[in-house]
Amino acid sequence: MSVYVKSYRRHGRARRWLSLALQYLCVALILAVMLFPFFWLLASSLKSPEDLEALPPVWWPAHPAFSSYRTVFEVTPFARAILNSLIVTVCSTTGILLTSIMAGYVFAKHQFRGKNTLFVGVLATMMVPQFVMLIPLYRMMVALHLDNTYPGLILPNLANGFGIFLMRQFIAGIPDELLEAARLDGASEWTLLWRVVVPLLRPAAAALVLFAFVFQWNNFLWPLSMVYSPEMSTVVLSLNGLRTYTSSVTFTNIVMAGTAIGILPSVLLTLWAQRYFIEGISLTGIKG
Repeated sequence: MSVYVKSYRRHGRARRWLSLALQYLCVALILAVMLFPFFWLLASSLKSPEDLEALPPVWWPAHPAFSSYRTVFEVTPFARAILNSLIVTVCSTTGILLTSIMAGYVFAKHQFRGKNTLFVGVLATMMVPQFVMLIPLYRMMVALHLDNTYPGLILPNLANGFGIFLMRQFIAGIPDELLEAARLDGASEWTLLWRVVVPLLRPAAAALVLFAFVFQWNNFLWPLSMVYSPEMSTVVLSLNGLRTYTSSVTFTNIVMAGTAIGILPSVLLTLWAQRYFIEGISLTGIKG
């Protein structure tokens, strides 16, 4: 019996190790598939024209050339485009965060007539494709003489139905007893929101900031409609112009270099937001 038990335990440990190895292998394969496009992007941006046209393809250049990054700033006003994108994206993301927190708090913790109907209307905006609202918003901005300006690019993006929904769902999970205790201590609604509720929203706020930033940074349709001068061009519009300028396969490295620069802010923000995502998962586990 003792020999049988020992054999059973050995086989159990072997099965666990095999299962763990298969899990790590699957994760490694998924990670490789996800990271390969970024590797190819970086490698292509460092290749010479000869390496780009070589067959079989060169996976990594023997002598990386950084001249394509310099060319990006020489053939297009890319530095100005980065500044424009930062201004528009930061202002839009800040507006979305503030309006989502305030509206989400009202929908989650206050009662008033027509609240559910109004919230359904907010949710309905999430189902409307962006291009449906393009012409009305464009005509409105032109009538206000805000086309080809920062306000024209920012104002239509200061509120977001998804952000309100996300904040409402997260705030609804905050115990009412905590808010009542703060009210008994004399806290106003404004103090209650910013001193009690907002500090608890860091994981949800980090997620919203990341989603809003990436969407606004990569937004192409609205800037394409509103901007008609190179001085107001965003990164995405400049990349489109760069693609037109470098239509030959020989200059693919320049397009790749511009794309690598363009995705860098989103990558850095994602790395920064990871700690808050992990914190949110930990808090969820504690609550459960």
